[in-house]
Amino acid sequence: MSASAILIRLARSASAPALIIAAYRLSFAALLLLPYVLIRHRADLVRLGGRDWLAALASGAFLGLHFATWISSLDYTTIAASVVLVTTAPLWVALASRLFLGEQLGRPVVIGLMLALTGGAIIAADGSGCLAGSACDRPLLGDLLALVGAIAYSGYLLLGRRLRASLSLAPYVFVVYSTGAVVLLVITALSGVSLTGQPAPYPVEALAWIALLAIGPQLIGHSSINYALRYLPPTFIAIVTLGEPIGSSALAFVALHELPAVATWIGGALILIGIVIAGRRSNAP
Repeated sequence: MSASAILIRLARSASAPALIIAAYRLSFAALLLLPYVLIRHRADLVRLGGRDWLAALASGAFLGLHFATWISSLDYTTIAASVVLVTTAPLWVALASRLFLGEQLGRPVVIGLMLALTGGAIIAADGSGCLAGSACDRPLLGDLLALVGAIAYSGYLLLGRRLRASLSLAPYVFVVYSTGAVVLLVITALSGVSLTGQPAPYPVEALAWIALLAIGPQLIGHSSINYALRYLPPTFIAIVTLGEPIGSSALAFVALHELPAVATWIGGALILIGIVIAGRRSNAP
């Protein structure tokens, strides 16, 4: 999942709009899964009850909404504000897990959560400017969109926890990614962004980077998260995903020769310590 930021930057530099990157990312992932699911897991889809279908479709809608709102928030507010707000997802997951799933939050989980969130805020604050090319002139709207993105990601994880208890990984992620793709394609079209890049098609280079985004961060990264939902509490998984900026910084150093800032070292250390502490109470199904 940490490769996502690098591949998005490369696709953006090849003239692909942000919403197109998100929509194509899920669309490519769903299309790659389609033959395997039809051949090996058609029966699993047939056996799904109405309530399970609704939950799976809702999970996909939450995923699509997460990508759409968070990416859009970067056009209106600072990177720091957007990232800090979207990384509040573990807080919403923890609260909802306690209220709706009855999962207890022990002291190690709470301490680990606070440390990880603090580390994420430190990393985010280091990149406090506006995204290149954005107006960044409506901060309240941008902050609200980022917060909605965090809540949507929480819904995606919580519904996944419920469904993964009885549904195999491949059919679940296929339905979720397909639904998310449809949601993003609709939002992209309504926003006025061309789905095909007209009057000229999107560059092959951009499509290649998006394809890698679908194969790596989506099919391997997000699917690993969905696999783990069957065995680990969603609160712990949400905390673990805060480690993504650490991996992104390491990959940026290797691929782009960008040396991580001091804030990344400090924030990354706090995130890793928080994950270890939270994991002391989260390693049982």
